[in-house]
Amino acid sequence: MKGNTAALASGLVLCLLVTACGAETATPARARDTVTVSNCGQRIEYPVPQRPVAYDMSSTEKMFALGLADRMRGIVMPSTADPSVARSPWRRDYERVETLSTDVLSLEVVLAAEADWVLAGWNSGFSEGRGITPEKLERLGIRSYQHTESCFDYGPDPVRVPPLEALYTDLLDLGRIFRVQQRAQRLVHDLKERAEDLREQHPEGDPARVFVYDSGTDEPFTSGGQAAPEAIVSLAGGRNILSGTQQRWTTVGWERVVEADPEVIAVVDYGDRPVEEKIRFLRSFPPLSSTPAVRNNRFHVLDYGSAVSGPRNVAAAEKLAEYLRSIGR
Repeated sequence: MKGNTAALASGLVLCLLVTACGAETATPARARDTVTVSNCGQRIEYPVPQRPVAYDMSSTEKMFALGLADRMRGIVMPSTADPSVARSPWRRDYERVETLSTDVLSLEVVLAAEADWVLAGWNSGFSEGRGITPEKLERLGIRSYQHTESCFDYGPDPVRVPPLEALYTDLLDLGRIFRVQQRAQRLVHDLKERAEDLREQHPEGDPARVFVYDSGTDEPFTSGGQAAPEAIVSLAGGRNILSGTQQRWTTVGWERVVEADPEVIAVVDYGDRPVEEKIRFLRSFPPLSSTPAVRNNRFHVLDYGSAVSGPRNVAAAEKLAEYLRSIGR
């Protein structure tokens, strides 16, 4: 027995030193390979992430849609997203991946997780004020990727890409970074086909005027022309009344909303306040009482996970298009 044990141990050592036991070498070797991807105007060289962290639903569901749940170190998910997580098509993936924090993204959480790669948006995740930026992470040896949509207001020379194209760019870039290009290409192909089907179904005449209401009473917080709801409303055959606003998410005056005379109000549903309360406020708010949306009780609920840049955007447009058809618009 002693002789057999010694021989076995000797063979194992030889295996480790000479061949690294066959398939076990695959992950380290792949980790050393790099791809170069352009992100927010910068060309960045990425090895395969080994301990990736994603912030919020936009990041997390892009990863899940590409089948990467089992490769993630964890997620940072603000507690306000809880209702949308419960409704997500990727509920089981959320259960499998560790939630590192239910607050905003922070450098402390990233370092404690020993992450080597972080996915987030600018200002909605990365932040100068909170001391977590791609540049600072890079100095610590941690790579990052910013949502293309958020490149709109990043740096001295912002990169401006229509919201839906920004989503496709992210999915294809993530496919390259994680070496799942074929899956990413299939996903983007499917989303593009569905988007084209929606465009072909647009009714004749002027599109329905849609106001996207996120929150706010003194002033409404809403989606401008550079965020995902712009693509959702447009694909559905409507027109975002703030489409001419060169902002992602922004605050405007109620006067501007009333002047636009919205026919439909799309209300974003997440954990800041029950959506029923938001709708009650909008119904009872005197300045809006003369708008067709309030007069005709035309409120459409837009789930938070669908309202941020992510793989649910096209499904959200399909639902809104169905709603617009149901009211004859």
